[in-house]
Formats: sequence, C-alpha cells, structure tokens
Amino acid sequence: MGQRIAVLGAGPMGLAVAYQLARDGHQPIVFEADDRVGGMTAAFDFSGLSIERYYHFHCISDHAFLTILDELALVDKMHWVVTKMGYWYQEQLQPWGNPVALLKFKGLSLTAKVRYGLHAFLCTQRNDWKPLDHVEATGWIKRWVGKEAYEILWRRLFDYKFYDYTDNLSAAWIWSRIRRIGRSRYSLFREKLGYLEGGSETLLQAMRADIEAHGGEIRLKSPISKVVIEAGIVRGVEISGRFIGFDKVISTIPLPYVPKLIPDLPNDILERFRLINNIAVVCVIVKLRKALTENFWLNINDPDMDIPGLVEYSNLRPLDQHIVYVPFYMPGEHPKFSESNQAFLDKVRGYLKKINPVLIDEDFIDMHASRYRHAQPICEPGYLDKLPPVALPVKGLWVADTSYYYPEDRGISESISFGRKIAKEAMV
Repeated sequence: MGQRIAVLGAGPMGLAVAYQLARDGHQPIVFEADDRVGGMTAAFDFSGLSIERYYHFHCISDHAFLTILDELALVDKMHWVVTKMGYWYQEQLQPWGNPVALLKFKGLSLTAKVRYGLHAFLCTQRNDWKPLDHVEATGWIKRWVGKEAYEILWRRLFDYKFYDYTDNLSAAWIWSRIRRIGRSRYSLFREKLGYLEGGSETLLQAMRADIEAHGGEIRLKSPISKVVIEAGIVRGVEISGRFIGFDKVISTIPLPYVPKLIPDLPNDILERFRLINNIAVVCVIVKLRKALTENFWLNINDPDMDIPGLVEYSNLRPLDQHIVYVPFYMPGEHPKFSESNQAFLDKVRGYLKKINPVLIDEDFIDMHASRYRHAQPICEPGYLDKLPPVALPVKGLWVADTSYYYPEDRGISESISFGRKIAKEAMV
C-alpha cells in the first residue's frame, strides 16, 4: 500500500518529487500557491504567445532532463541549435564565446586575453569542486585572469547581480556556471544549446499528466499555512484553516519561507534557514518586429546600463516574433527592487535602441515585467555546510530547494535530478 505524501511547491523539483513518488506506487498531493505549475519555469500568455516568464535553455550535459524526456516520449520535441554569443563593450557589439573572438576582442591586452582564456578552459576540465568550496570567488578570478580582464569582463557580472554580496561568494559556485556553459560546446568554436518545442510548458504538462495518471494529485491556488508537527513527527498540513493528514511531507518551496510554514522546527534549524539570503529578479521580456542581434547571449559592459547581459531567446527557439529577455538581478532588500515595472520597461526600451539604433518605437510590439523575490540563493564559501540537512530532525519531513544542489547553478535538469533523489530517499 502506497503512502500519502504532501509535496509543497509545483516547480520542477516539486513535480519531480511527485513524479517519482507516483511512479513508485505512492500517493503524492502537490500543493502550489500559484495558479499554474512550473514556478520560475511557468509560462504566461504574452499577447498570444505562450512563453516562460523567465528564460530557460538546455545543455548537452543536462542528463536528468534528457532522461525524463525519454521516459515521457518527448525526445522528438527536443532540438539542438548552434548559438552565438556577443559582447557589447565600448559602444560596439563584438563577437564572443570562442578563441578567435577572444583574440580579436577590442579593448583587452593580449596578456589579459590569454589569462582569461586559460582560466575558462581549465574550468571546463575541472571535475572536483571541493578545493574551491571555501574560496572567495572574486579573489580567485582575479588571481587567474588578472586585474584588467576582471575589470572588463567580470566586474559588472558581480556588481549588477550580487551588489553588496559580491565579495563573499563561493568560487565553487561560480566555477560550476563557467563549466556548464563551457561544456555546452561541441567544438572549440561552436556552442550548442537546446530548446523544447512549446518551451518548458511541454515538459511541465507532461509531468503533471503522468503524476495524475499514476494516482497523484496537483492542487493549484492552494498555499499551505503550516506544516503540523507533534512530538517530533510530521502529521500533515494546514490549508485554509483545515488540517489534512499525511504520512510524510516534502517541501520544495524557497527556503526563506520555511520558518513561517514550519515554525515548530528546532530553533537552531530555524535560525539556519533565516540566515539564507536570496537574489531577486525583475525580468523584462520584449516582443520585437526586428531582431536585436544575431546572438543568443549578449554580455554587456556599459556604464549607462545597469545589467550584465541579456538573452535573445528567439535566436535559440524559432518564433514568429523576436523575443528578448532582460533580467535585472539584485538582492530583494535593494531599493531598486521596489521601483515600478514601468521604470524597468523604460530602461530596457532605451538599452535595446542603443544596442541596435535601427530599432524604433514601432518595433516594440509588447513588453512585460515579471518579478520573483527568491530567484536564486546567494552561495557564500562553504555554503552547503551551512544548510540544514534535507532530512530534518523530524520524522517524515524533508525540505530542499535549488540551494541543495550547490555548487551547481539553478536549472531544470538539476531540479529534476535532485527531486527524484529526494523521493527515493524519503521512501527508504
């Protein structure tokens, strides 16, 4: 007889937990506060186009993602594309992302180019992240690439994403980001990324259907108010003033919400959750009549733009219009996060017209801003050691979010892999 398990959160990790539990003969019920599944991968109606609120792409190394596509008979909907990168620097758009582009890059000395390229290459070859775990990232990068390359190619990425947290980030965490993109290349000169027909929604709805076909349930617009613990044992959850009993509870919601929803945890555990910091994001998505550039990635170093880069998504996934994502990352407590959506839309309009002066106001079909307070954890050195264990000291209770696959950056494949792992371990 299968067990009844409450799964909190219907993002990729929560869906993966429920997917594995249901296939293993248990009865998961997923509780999601939003009106749709997906979390940061959820789609919205962008004036007739169903598309993610926040951009996603796939690498050839995303094994867990590719495995579940195979299980759900979605492999034929996966497509791989040779993509390009660019760099906007000194008021000009330059090619980027391969050795020739690096050597031709204007504004950087040959020594700085060699040091930068060597560091990037060695990051793709490294597999053991433990020696970098307690190393501070900016100092580590400066030692490898030198001051010149750091100032031109790295500083804005840190300053316009992490702000006051810039000087206390894990080198292992930054290394994993360099390696993932580096390993998406199928040759020294070509980057290959993937997209799913219909976007992430294709996978999300297939996972939802599979969960329900195997006896699971997904309840949308159903925020949990409390996880009920008695005598060191989880008993169930409270929702809308009503108690629902469960054998086990697995939470995948952002960790900063845990102290409020599970207040009866031991005080030392609650304090460890409270100390976790997260970056917020305001992501502007733009629909254009003309292409902005020919690049998927565009890194930006411009004193007039408070962003380190943008993504021209339609240069990966073919669409009828040109789609550009412009994410503004910042700590949630930063004053900029309280600015109006219109302020961000106005900034982006000006930025895109500066990058491509051919664009005029009539080329902007539509613009939309989405906000997410807990977009990603801020991983300081030794981050994983500071987190509470996934299996908490309460019988029948597991808690995790994207923080727990540190040093890997948040991603659909990593969430699926970790969610399925939790589901297996919880049933041992």
